[in-house]
Amino acid sequence: MAIGYLLIQARTAHDALPLSGAQIWVLDGQEKSIYHLITDESGETKKVSLETLDRSLSLDPNYQGTPYISYHVLAFANGFNTVHIDGIPILEGETAIQPIEFVPMRQSQRVPEVTEIQIGPPAVSMSGRRYQEMPDTDPQVLRQVVIPNPITVHLGAPGSAASNVRVSFPDYVKNVASSEIYPTWPGAAMRANIYAIITFALNRIYTEWYRSRGYSFDITNNTAYDQYFINGRNIYESISLIVDQIFNEYVRRQGQNAPYFTSFCNGTTATCPGLSQWGTVTLANQGLTPLQILRSYYPKDVEIAETNIITGVLSSYPGTALRTGSTGLDVQTIQTYLGRIRRNYPAIPAITDEAGVFGESTKAAVAKFQSIFSLAADGIVGKATWNKLSYLYTSVTRLAELNSEGTSLGIGTLPPSSILRLGSSGQDVITLQYLLNVAAEFNSAIPAPVQDGNFGIETGQAVAAFQSTAGLFPDGIVGPLTWQALYEIYLGAEDVIPPDSGTGVTEYVVRPGDTLWLLAQRFDTTVDAIKKLNGLTGDDLQIGQVLRIPTAESSDGSYFEYVVRPGDTLWLLARRYGTTVDAIIRLNGLPDDNLSIGQILKIPSAGETPAPYFEYTVRSGDSLWLLAQRFGTTVDAIKRLNGLSSDNLSIGQVLRIPNG
Repeated sequence: MAIGYLLIQARTAHDALPLSGAQIWVLDGQEKSIYHLITDESGETKKVSLETLDRSLSLDPNYQGTPYISYHVLAFANGFNTVHIDGIPILEGETAIQPIEFVPMRQSQRVPEVTEIQIGPPAVSMSGRRYQEMPDTDPQVLRQVVIPNPITVHLGAPGSAASNVRVSFPDYVKNVASSEIYPTWPGAAMRANIYAIITFALNRIYTEWYRSRGYSFDITNNTAYDQYFINGRNIYESISLIVDQIFNEYVRRQGQNAPYFTSFCNGTTATCPGLSQWGTVTLANQGLTPLQILRSYYPKDVEIAETNIITGVLSSYPGTALRTGSTGLDVQTIQTYLGRIRRNYPAIPAITDEAGVFGESTKAAVAKFQSIFSLAADGIVGKATWNKLSYLYTSVTRLAELNSEGTSLGIGTLPPSSILRLGSSGQDVITLQYLLNVAAEFNSAIPAPVQDGNFGIETGQAVAAFQSTAGLFPDGIVGPLTWQALYEIYLGAEDVIPPDSGTGVTEYVVRPGDTLWLLAQRFDTTVDAIKKLNGLTGDDLQIGQVLRIPTAESSDGSYFEYVVRPGDTLWLLARRYGTTVDAIIRLNGLPDDNLSIGQILKIPSAGETPAPYFEYTVRSGDSLWLLAQRFGTTVDAIKRLNGLSSDNLSIGQVLRIPNG
C-alpha cells in the first residue's frame, strides 16, 4: 500500500499568529471523515498518513491517469470563517503541508462564511497549450535585480477583474512549484524547474512587465501569460526545502545582469522554445546537474547568479551561517527576533545564553523555529532561516506593540469626533491609518495604507474595504459608525484568538444566534453536557459569554462523522450514504429536518448497503471532471448514468452520481 502524508498549519493575521484549538477534518473522496484533528499551540496538527498511488506513476510522462489520490479538508475555529479545501494531492512518500489562513468573522455575521479553495492537478498534467510572452525588445527595467517580498499576484488574466494577493516571495515560489510539477521528481529536475520558476518571476519584476503598463500587480497566475499559482493550496516539504535554499538565486547569461526569460511548458502535450518540464526528469535520470539541464534548453552560457537585495526584510543576511560558538551583533539580532516571535509561538524555548553568544539554548530555539516553519531543523541560521526569521519578526512586530504604539499615537479608548474624507489631513488621519493597519492584520481583504497623515485614494480604498467587512455602507467616509467599528477591532485585537482548548475541553465565546442546541450539534456533544460543565441552570446565553465545551467522543464504528455543507439536505445525505432520513435523525437526536452549515452529523455506516447512486444539484464552478474527482468516480461513469452526450452542465441541473 502506497502512503503519503498531510500536515495542517493554522495561522491568522498573515502568519503572525498561530491558531491553536482549530478543528480540522480530513475527508476522503466521498467526503467521509478520516481524521478529526485539533491544532496545537504552534497552530499545527500532527502529521497523518493517507493512502495513495505508487509514486512511479508520477514519474511516467505517458501515464494517462491521475498519479495520486486527492483528499479534502474542512477547518473550523471559534469566531473565524470556515475553510473548505478541495482536492489536496497526496503522493507516495511526500509530505503535503497545507496552510490555512483563518479570517475572523465580522461582528454582523450570525454564521461563519465558507471559503472554498480548489486545488486540482498540476500544470504539467494539463493538455492546454502554454504560451508565455517574450519581453519587449526595449523593456523598462529596474537598476538592480531584487527579490520582491512580498510579491503581488493577480488571480486571473491581466485585464480581468480578479483580485490580487500579496505573499512572501519564497512562499510564492513554493506554491508555483507545487502547482506546476510533481514533488516525486529527481532532485536535479526539481531544482532546474524551480530555478526556471524563480527566474521567470524575477524577469517580470526586473522588466516591470505589468507595473509599467499601469497594472497594480507583479505577475498573474494565468498560464496563458505566466506560471501557475493556486491561492491557499498546499505545498510539498521536498519542494519547500529546495526553495528555502535557492529562492534568491536566478538564471542569467554570462556578462549580463538581467534574469533570463525562462519560458517553459510540459514538453508532452505542449512544446515551446524553452524548458521541457518532463524532459528535465529524463535528463536528471541521466545524471545531469541542474545547471546542465538548464543549458540543455537555454543558451549554453547561462549561469546561476544571486541577489541579496530583498525588499521588505529588516536586515540582510550577514553572509556567513550562525551556529554554536558564533558571537557578535548578528547573533544578538537573531536572539532578539526569536525572543519576540516566541510570544506568538510559545513552543519555541526561551534563550538563556548571554546576549550575542550562540550557545545551546539559542540552538534549541533556532531548531524549534525551523521545525515549526518546515525548514531543515539543524539549529544553524543559514540564509533560509535568517530570512524567515526576519519575515516573521516583521509580521509579529506589526501586531506586537498595539498598546504602546496606540498610546504614542494618542488613540486612547474613545474615537475622535471628526468626519474624515478624501483630502482630510492631520493627527486624526494618522490615527485612522494606524487603526486600518491593525484591521488589515486580521483581514487580508483590507489594504494597509501608509501612515502619512494624508487622506488620499489609498486610504479611501482601505476605509471602503473595512466598511464592507464590517457590514457598513462602503462610502469611504469616516463617521461615528466607522470610528466605532475601528475601535472595536483595535480594543479587541488581543482577544481575537480563542484560548487554548486544553485536554478534553475547548472554550467558546457566545456570538449572536448561538443556542445550546446549535453548539451541541456543532461540537458533537449534548446540551446537558455543556450545562453540567458550565454549571448552567437554564438555556439562556449572553453574547460574549465564555462557555467550556466538552470535546467529541470518538465513533464506535457504527457511524462516521460528516460536516454539513451548503446545499446539503437530510434526504440527499440519506440517498448518498445508503441510509434513511429517520436513521440520521434518530442517531443525532434532531428535532426536525433543518441543517446548519458546519454542523457535525453522525451518518449510520454499519450493516448498510450503499445506494448505487445519489443525486447532486449542479452549482456555479462545477464541471464533470471536478465532480468525478470530488466523488471518486469518472467522467464517463457520470455521463453514462445520466445519458449525457456532452460535458456541458447547467446550474441547477440534477445529476446522478455513482456511489464509490
